[in-house]
Amino acid sequence: MNNRIPVLKTYKLYIGGQFPRTESGRFYELKNKKQEVIANICLASRKDFRNAVVVARSAFASWSSKSAFNRSQILYRIAEMLEGRKAQFIDEMLQMGYTNVKAQNEITLSIERLIYYAGWCDKYSQIFSSVNPVASSHFNFSVPEPTGVVSVIADEETALLGLISVIAPIIAGGNTCIVLASEKLPLCSITFSEVLATSDLPGGVVNILTGTSNELHAHFSNHMDVNAIIYCRKNKTEEKIIFENASLNVKRAFVWNKDWTKTENQNPYLIFDTQEIKTTWHPIENIGIGGAKY
Repeated sequence: MNNRIPVLKTYKLYIGGQFPRTESGRFYELKNKKQEVIANICLASRKDFRNAVVVARSAFASWSSKSAFNRSQILYRIAEMLEGRKAQFIDEMLQMGYTNVKAQNEITLSIERLIYYAGWCDKYSQIFSSVNPVASSHFNFSVPEPTGVVSVIADEETALLGLISVIAPIIAGGNTCIVLASEKLPLCSITFSEVLATSDLPGGVVNILTGTSNELHAHFSNHMDVNAIIYCRKNKTEEKIIFENASLNVKRAFVWNKDWTKTENQNPYLIFDTQEIKTTWHPIENIGIGGAKY
């Protein structure tokens, strides 16, 4: 048995609650520091991204209409599932070159970040909504609503924390998303997809692709059915193209190039970035003597 060849896990994509292989059939070999192949990783294509947008759009109406408390319960459930699989995530981080201390710290912060945003699901609306003074007999309310489908090019330098730190505020606010995971550290992203698939999160709310930002950043930013894009890397050329493409359908574009290990980089303003403000007018009915309205 000492000569046994290990069976490498095939890390697929996560689209619509399913685990398809990339339609192109392409992959790249992920190697450890000893240059040993530790996994085969799918190279997602433009077609994979388009498929993910379709299912994200289909899932949006149902997800955005759930109560804030229900979304909070689901995020907390994801944290529970992640807690139960800590050892697997730590092992994958070690394979990709993490120290044991760094891996332990990242998985702990990832779980706590999910719980943090679970707590904000039913609170951010009170922070960002208002009753506006108007010079007429009306009530005027401004309230945040989810913008829709959000595409994300996640942090390249963390295996899990950067991924969760962008997904959590997006879905806490009722949006759906398509996320391109780290190319250098992709293992935990698809294992996290398995956590999502076995939690209470509906299929299509979160879709995770693996591949290269060099190939996909233009598609993530120019698709006409994407309402916002978040870029978490440091390539100024890609950043410039993303902002130019975002103008084609006036989608919101953000750069979240943050140190996700710092607690100040978890806040409700990240939820607010992918919200739109809806203002509603309602006439005031004046009640006179005897209950007569005038």
